Amino acid sequence: MNRAEKAVLQLRAVDVLSVLKETRTYDELAAETGLPAGDLNRYVNGHVLPGVDRAERIVEDVGRAAIERELEARIRVDGEGYVDNSGAVFDQPFLDLVAPVVSTAFEFDRPDVVLTAATDGITLAASLASDAGVRCAYAKKSKETAVEEFIEARKRLESGIELTYYLPAEAIEPGDSVLVVDDLIRSGETQELLLDIVGSADASVAGVFALIAAGEEGIERARARTDAPVGALTRV
Repeated sequence: MNRAEKAVLQLRAVDVLSVLKETRTYDELAAETGLPAGDLNRYVNGHVLPGVDRAERIVEDVGRAAIERELEARIRVDGEGYVDNSGAVFDQPFLDLVAPVVSTAFEFDRPDVVLTAATDGITLAASLASDAGVRCAYAKKSKETAVEEFIEARKRLESGIELTYYLPAEAIEPGDSVLVVDDLIRSGETQELLLDIVGSADASVAGVFALIAAGEEGIERARARTDAPVGALTRV
């Protein structure tokens, strides 16, 4: 890890602590993190940065556990098993906190592009792309009038409906590393289409990530399609 990467990690740790501090006292934060309240005060107020080892633990362990709990509190599942995650995907500051935790806690290669499908995955993809300093792209079910060339992926679903996604051809370049993300993975069919787009673009897969996995079918389906890491922050 070079100096720049260390600095990024340390700043991510401060971001995590600052957000957690909004709903906790320093004593409560100390009990949750196992760190002295005085040190936490200095980190949150910008007087000093945590050391690299401590920063890594804050982001990977404390941050991930806290984000998972916060995400679970925002999810609603009705009697038929439908998931309402609007409490998470409509909250950009929350997603901006998710991004550094995902970047550190999951073993995804650093991508050149973060790819999702319109529309609910866009806010998450934008946060992950911004955190990594890379491009964000999203496939749509319709073609944009002013775009001349598209990458197209088509699939007949089990219901018999044919689903097609289009991505402007210039959004992904041959050789790019692409992180495929979405807010929710259930059947894995959308992720398969996005992976087809990555393949058609002669790009490689950095990983597949979902904020929420509804069951295991989608995760296993994605794992069958790529050797890259596949993961979700929480499961329902």
